[in-house]
Amino acid sequence: MQRPDPDETIPTPGAPAGRGWGPPILAGLVFLLSLLLTWSAWNSARRDAAADLAFQFDYRARALVTTTVRRMAVYEQVLRGARGFMRGSVDIGRREFATYFQSQNLQEHFPGIQALGIARIIPRAQLAAHEAAVRAEGFRGYAVHPAPAGTFATAITRIEPFAGRNLRAFGFDMHSEPVRRAAMQAARDSGAAALSGKVVLVQEGRNAHPGFLMYVPVYRQGASTASVDARRAAIVGWAYAPFRMADLMRGIGGAHAADLQVAIYDGARPEPDALLFHSQDATAWRQPLLRRSLPATISGRPWLVDIASSPAFEARLDTRRPRIIAVTGIGLGFLLSVVVWLLATDRRRALQLARAMTLELRQSYERIDAERMRMDSILQNTYDAFVAVDAAGRVTDWNPRAVQQFGWTREEALGRDVGELLVPREQRVPGQHGFAQFAAAGDGGRGLDAAGRDPAGAPPQGRPLVTGEPAEVMARHRDGRHVPVEIVVAALPAEAGHGASAFLRDITPRREAEAREHLRQQRLDEARMALARSQKLEAVGKLTGGVAHDFNNILHIISANVQLMLKPGTSDDKREKRLRNILDAVERGAKLSSQLLAFARRQPLHPSLVDIGHLLERMDSLLQRAAGEAVQVDLAREGDLWPALVDPNQLENVLLNLVINARDAMGGEGKVRIALDNLAVDSAAAALDPEITPGDYVRIAVSDSGEGMPPEVMERAFEPFFTTKPEGKGTGLGLSMAHGFVRQSGGHIRIASVVGAGTTISIYLPRAAVPADAAAAPVPATY
Repeated sequence: MQRPDPDETIPTPGAPAGRGWGPPILAGLVFLLSLLLTWSAWNSARRDAAADLAFQFDYRARALVTTTVRRMAVYEQVLRGARGFMRGSVDIGRREFATYFQSQNLQEHFPGIQALGIARIIPRAQLAAHEAAVRAEGFRGYAVHPAPAGTFATAITRIEPFAGRNLRAFGFDMHSEPVRRAAMQAARDSGAAALSGKVVLVQEGRNAHPGFLMYVPVYRQGASTASVDARRAAIVGWAYAPFRMADLMRGIGGAHAADLQVAIYDGARPEPDALLFHSQDATAWRQPLLRRSLPATISGRPWLVDIASSPAFEARLDTRRPRIIAVTGIGLGFLLSVVVWLLATDRRRALQLARAMTLELRQSYERIDAERMRMDSILQNTYDAFVAVDAAGRVTDWNPRAVQQFGWTREEALGRDVGELLVPREQRVPGQHGFAQFAAAGDGGRGLDAAGRDPAGAPPQGRPLVTGEPAEVMARHRDGRHVPVEIVVAALPAEAGHGASAFLRDITPRREAEAREHLRQQRLDEARMALARSQKLEAVGKLTGGVAHDFNNILHIISANVQLMLKPGTSDDKREKRLRNILDAVERGAKLSSQLLAFARRQPLHPSLVDIGHLLERMDSLLQRAAGEAVQVDLAREGDLWPALVDPNQLENVLLNLVINARDAMGGEGKVRIALDNLAVDSAAAALDPEITPGDYVRIAVSDSGEGMPPEVMERAFEPFFTTKPEGKGTGLGLSMAHGFVRQSGGHIRIASVVGAGTTISIYLPRAAVPADAAAAPVPATY
């Protein structure tokens, strides 16, 4: 039997001879479906374009309002600068004010501002004298207008530029007009800038445009302005600036002013009488596509800014993309329907398409083979050992690094159970159980281990495998020794269950390095401990030497005076003098003992609730005498200072010693500042200084303007008998005694110093947590 040609159409027995309506109907349905999809995409693109245009409009509208508010804030700052230039007086010379205006160059840098002027208050009784004085300056027609009806007038005496339309405002009494008067009174009572309502400027001619004025009050220099009554009594005039609304918005609009149609109303409502500004191209009959009304507050006065899109702005609506989508969708739909019709009617074209698909599939297989070869090359040359196993635990891949790391050749490893090759004997049973769970679930099998325990409590080798997480385990080498490795496991889907791929890295070098680092750190700690012991012994030796030296001097004094008293022929006066010398030496010894006890935190303290601010006020004269006349002692304290539980007598001695040390550091001349404040130390601040515990403290900071301390001196400042003073000028126990007293009181002491910039010693005393009328019992000494 002859085989038919593949491209030959074989008629079906009993089929009608005609082609039928099936292919055209199918092509029509495909075309209709494509039209629906095209309409959906076109509608979405049109909505996106409209949303983008609305976003641009909203941004431009807000930017316009923000720019207007910022520009008016700049004008307010200009008026504040003019008030500062006037220094509390409105009697500024005409030439001086003109020079100031020209130096500001306002008309170039601040477009929209018409002028800068001064309105002064003139009592009615002085009005004639004022007019005569101005006329004497050469302005023969000058008069305050309109004639004041009250007890005073507010004439414009200075205005720049003093030319053109601004001459109409010269001598105008702005207080006579209600809208201006309301703004002037608001500025006077608040002390801040105030904006007037909608007015017609005096400078306007026939074609008057709406405008407004900004006022800043000028108070008499040195007068109190703490209350409204005080400000009303101190007012002498106003610095002001008139604005023509059209000119102002022309300067603010910028290059894209034609994109928006703007209307600005004075107040919070769009009343026709309150209209300050509207765009020239705005038409009443046109309905804008976008509109937004935004409030704005200018120097305390509300404005309403109504913004609409202009035809130029609406022309930016992107219609090109929806049009392209529509045309492309219709064209593709038509082509797709034609293809469907051709496929349904032409078997040859279908076969050609099948051949093309077969060719593409073959090319895909070739690409997959090339990718597999590339992955094999990577795995064969990777630094880590790579092992792959199937769902039964048999090795399916074993790269050269695995051969080097575990001793088994590729031929020996393939097909064998991975547990026999790599898992130590004592871990094989839990390991097999864990892999069984992994093979069944493919996600780590988070169930129980072989012993029935929770995996979280199981040892590493007994836990189920977890994909993607590195773990350190022990693997078995061919010769039986254990090799520490880091393993990362990933699941490989199989026909039944899951296999696994694992990267294993020998971490023996890393563990050896960690062991060496631990040993080095241990030896370093031992060396530090030995150094600390040596430093402690050295400190004890220095302390013992210092104590022996000072007590030996005291004993020499006592011994010498006793020998002189025993000498025959000594008179009673000399004996009394020797006894006083002995008593003085005993007192020096007692003071030395007290300082040593303070340093050792063993002195008996008698703490009580102390208001440190009052204590320093009582010590003011004593501290000044101790510092000397050439040293200025200043006291600064915070209000509502917390009480502290401290021995007041010992605190006075500490503060006196600190002031004396500051005096010596400044060479007897300079400034000492004692600052008191409350300080709350939280856990974050305490972490920066481990010795300070979190809590509430009263801080005493004693600062001087001396030469400061270098770092090496600061490190030893609290050591006993350490001093930088000449021999005989100090014992070296002052700061160590202060350190011991503060620490015994539960506080902290710190030194901050910069060479050439002075030294600050800060004492932190804990805040008292007992009632204000309670007194604490004395703290007994402990030996």
